[in-house]
Amino acid sequence: MAPLESGSSQLFFDSSVIDGPFIVCECSSLAGAKGIVPDRSRCSQPPCANGRPDPPPLPGTSYGKQRSSRNAKEARCVHVPEEVQDCWNRLFLEGYQADVRVSTDDGSEILSHSCILGIRSPVLRSMLEEAREEHGFRNILISGVPSEAVRVFLRFLYSSRFEQDEMKKYALHLLVLSHVFSVQSLKIVCTDQLERFFLAPDNVVDILQLARLCDTPRLSLICTRMIVGDLKTISLSDGWKVMRRVNPSLEQELLEFLVEVDTRRQERAKRMEEKKVYLQLYEAMEALVHICRDGCRTIGPWDQKLKGSQVVCKFPACKGIELLVRHFSVCRMRVQRGCANCKRMWQLLELHSRMCSTPDTCRVPLCRHFKDKMRHRSKKEEIKWNILVCKVLESKGTSISILKRRKISSLKPKETWHVVRQY
Repeated sequence: MAPLESGSSQLFFDSSVIDGPFIVCECSSLAGAKGIVPDRSRCSQPPCANGRPDPPPLPGTSYGKQRSSRNAKEARCVHVPEEVQDCWNRLFLEGYQADVRVSTDDGSEILSHSCILGIRSPVLRSMLEEAREEHGFRNILISGVPSEAVRVFLRFLYSSRFEQDEMKKYALHLLVLSHVFSVQSLKIVCTDQLERFFLAPDNVVDILQLARLCDTPRLSLICTRMIVGDLKTISLSDGWKVMRRVNPSLEQELLEFLVEVDTRRQERAKRMEEKKVYLQLYEAMEALVHICRDGCRTIGPWDQKLKGSQVVCKFPACKGIELLVRHFSVCRMRVQRGCANCKRMWQLLELHSRMCSTPDTCRVPLCRHFKDKMRHRSKKEEIKWNILVCKVLESKGTSISILKRRKISSLKPKETWHVVRQY
């Protein structure tokens, strides 16, 4: 059926109608950085299972402090004094009683402590266990990155500190080092820095490939969304051209993701449009009851005094329903297969009857008639109307929709969808 246009209101009954920054918290038991540490001082045993209540708190526990839910992780951020962080930073800078020499590609050597490196990185621990000791020092080599990047990396292992200028210069190198040596806290910092300060259309493809190699799903997702959002510009960059030649499977994956995003966007727009239609039907039901029960302007029941001077009606669909009712009352083809406007009116009356809970006292015409007619409907017709009633009620979030939903919950998903599409 075509949509009905009546005055300033439109009542649709069409047959085709039926998508923040995160907080970085580095964990380091030796470096003195801020971390997330389980608060085990608040409880003496794990939460009780099988629905039993939690035991009372230990003596001295404050009842005023906010407690997390039973299923939430019990954790809190511990503040480490600046003096402690300064001590760890000085330990690295001064190299006091160091027992490790870290060599770089340019021949530089950085003094470190095996206990610190082994605790912060399991990879460095394995390297130290295999390294030979000469003159009281163990020698290991970190190659492939500038020596200054290695220095920033080692300093972070001690104190979880870094200079912003150094991070901007060596963020990509530090991301690689954090992945190679399994330093998750540094990887989180690098991801945050790259997301906020480095991503641009000319380098996003390169950062995406590096993020996939370094196993950083958040950074990969951010880069993918950025590429999909501005594919026309990014596809002209040098990084895209190199990626197309070297890694064509990644290009295919990005294009498929773009198609998927467009499909989801279209489905979302379609759902929003359908919701508008159902909301219009709900408003039409309200306006119909308003006109038949109370009257509005120049139309209403015979026993009500009409207020013709009323300027604005609080029901947005009232004007359209008024025009439709006037046409229905004088139309000579007022049968269900007659003109389109009359057919629309018949459908609105039946929809009201299915939504009405007081047919005996209802003043809308033919409400009781359609209630009796429901008994002779086929199962397929009943399913169709039940689905429509649920959708209309859900558009306003009414509690009655829950009862209607239970009525059709026994339907098979395929059958329900088929009926909705046919409506």
